[in-house]
Amino acid sequence: MMNEKTCILYDRICSDCGECDMCELDPKKRCDNCMKCVQGDAEYRAVYIDRIENNQQKEKN
Repeated sequence: MMNEKTCILYDRICSDCGECDMCELDPKKRCDNCMKCVQGDAEYRAVYIDRIENNQQKEKN
């Protein structure tokens, strides 16, 4: 059995569509890590983490 990646945007197996690599500000552009999407005058930024996966634990199951 091949190692199948899980899609990070949808509940499915990764199809290598590239949607997760698209720019948040310009959907026609591939992300190049310019960081424009996180710049601004806010005092802080936050990231919501909905789960953490441990690959070692995942392989045991």
